[in-house]
Amino acid sequence: MADTTITKVDSRYSPKGHDGEKYLASGIHVAMRLWENEQPGDPKEPVSRDYETVGYVLSGRAELHSEGQVVLLETGNSWVVPKGATHTYKILEAFSAVEATTPPAQVHAREEK
Repeated sequence: MADTTITKVDSRYSPKGHDGEKYLASGIHVAMRLWENEQPGDPKEPVSRDYETVGYVLSGRAELHSEGQVVLLETGNSWVVPKGATHTYKILEAFSAVEATTPPAQVHAREEK
């Protein structure tokens, strides 16, 4: 019997979250999402999430503001935002990144706030 647990997601058809992110593959313990061509502007209100986030910058530049720290994110950089850390991003130039969250930021088509 063939294993049917492998999931493929074509990002052209991925659902979008309320902040414009695309939801990619999601497993039981980890999920991926894609931020494409985010434009410069004022930082959003700081938030604290019930999941850990790791990310990788595909292109552009942004500042990650978290718990009194400011980290410049540029193409090729990766980062971690711990579960529960208050944070926000300020986009400095058109920015694209992929993130993984654990536990998943989206569960059964329901976004975690």
